[in-house]
Amino acid sequence: MWLLSTVLPCVALVSARHALLSRDDTSLSKLTLSGPASLPIDATPPLNPALASFSIETTSFEEFMGNQSYPNKFSQNLFENLKDRTGVPAEVRIGGITADSTFWDPNQEAALYNFIDSKGVLRNTTLGPQFWNSVKLLPEGTKIVMTLDLESLNYTGALDMAEAAWMGLGSRQISRFENLYGYMGGISNSISPWTVNISKALGIDYPEFQVGATVKDPLWPYNTPQADAQFDCYSVCDPTRAAVATLTNLVNHTRLAEYLDLWQPRIHSVRAQLGPDAFVIGEFNSVSCGGRANVSNTFGQAMWLLDTTLYAASINVSRVYVHQGGPPAHYDLWYPVDSQNGPIQVFPSYSAYLFVTEAIGYSKSLRLSNIFPGRQANGSSITTAGGDTSAGQISVYGFWDENSADSYDYPTKLALLNLELYNQTDSYPRPNITIDISAYLPKKTQEVIVKRLTAPGANVLSAELTTWAGQTFASGVAEGNIVEETVSDGQVVVEASSAALVYW
Repeated sequence: MWLLSTVLPCVALVSARHALLSRDDTSLSKLTLSGPASLPIDATPPLNPALASFSIETTSFEEFMGNQSYPNKFSQNLFENLKDRTGVPAEVRIGGITADSTFWDPNQEAALYNFIDSKGVLRNTTLGPQFWNSVKLLPEGTKIVMTLDLESLNYTGALDMAEAAWMGLGSRQISRFENLYGYMGGISNSISPWTVNISKALGIDYPEFQVGATVKDPLWPYNTPQADAQFDCYSVCDPTRAAVATLTNLVNHTRLAEYLDLWQPRIHSVRAQLGPDAFVIGEFNSVSCGGRANVSNTFGQAMWLLDTTLYAASINVSRVYVHQGGPPAHYDLWYPVDSQNGPIQVFPSYSAYLFVTEAIGYSKSLRLSNIFPGRQANGSSITTAGGDTSAGQISVYGFWDENSADSYDYPTKLALLNLELYNQTDSYPRPNITIDISAYLPKKTQEVIVKRLTAPGANVLSAELTTWAGQTFASGVAEGNIVEETVSDGQVVVEASSAALVYW
């Protein structure tokens, strides 16, 4: 069976679910969510606990996880933190562009060997049997997507890698194989039978193969300048796109939602044919070609990653795999080793995944919907022109638990995101917005608990200054005391460039 894995190298009538917004002279000051509070028609099926997953470039995998003799404890702790919040580890896709120049050598002693020529250019990568021991350093139960080299049109080489992975990891850990070459130009008639034959050679009906598909053809809205414009991804590959790869452009709900909305027809089609877990975003990041310093490594990217992950889930993307490039890229959530780009460290973006995993928790029956700005009649996110008077600065998500007492009448959690940019270096007082969530509470006097994701500003680079529920994770583990607030009047204040998880 084929699954669709989308590679994102960067990312009419108003819905009945709306909100009333007031302004002052400088920024948004009040948002009243007006409901209804019941389970929305567009709510997702139960969320996959591994919604927030990872893609790791094949060449860099050993840097991230270490090897059997020298495990990378730093990375292990960061992965375990996420598993602790859901009981299910994030999935890991081993791939990226270097997968199409990766080969298997059963006689190689090293786990991974990168051949770099005299000009410093990576030519190819070879994996040996010890590589699977590096993979096993991930949290117990981690599912793996293994990307095979089909670009070289070498069936024997692809089969050798698949057999080695199957023998080295087994059916409990291998989730799927991936044909990255498929995204280069579609699944060719010669390659498609190979995937069937590889499965037969392994004596299995699964794992399914997932095919990579890039954003090369706008799907919706069809053939419009607006759709074409969405594919001008932020990048530092060329000066034109680098000029617009700024925090101001990146951190905006309207922009990211319009981009993801282009995939809705394909998402609906794939899920109808292959089931509710069939469409994933197998590789994505904020700015391609390694990311951009002071953009991709900031707390602003944490806000972008949080909204991107939740919005993708709201349009029925099952899992998103944020890419970890190598040598360490600016968009990585952490540097696992010292490198030319900087020392081993955690970046603020990691905290966004802490927020997502804690929002999901141990529930296997949690359903999600974008409450504000919500949906237009055609299913897309409400733009500024369509009724979002916050101009893409505010985003609110509701979580309904099918197993709760009021499962269809009220949500059990809300995620409140204030994407308005505020930098640590700004000289004016930090703006905030009061969000009235009363319409979504079972009781007028309902007490709610608030956990906050915050930093001194969007341009902050340090995980030591980034807190999730009062704790920092710069060392790889939680430091400090958990901070929870109690609100009893339904009025939650959210500062610019911060987010709050509200539950009761």
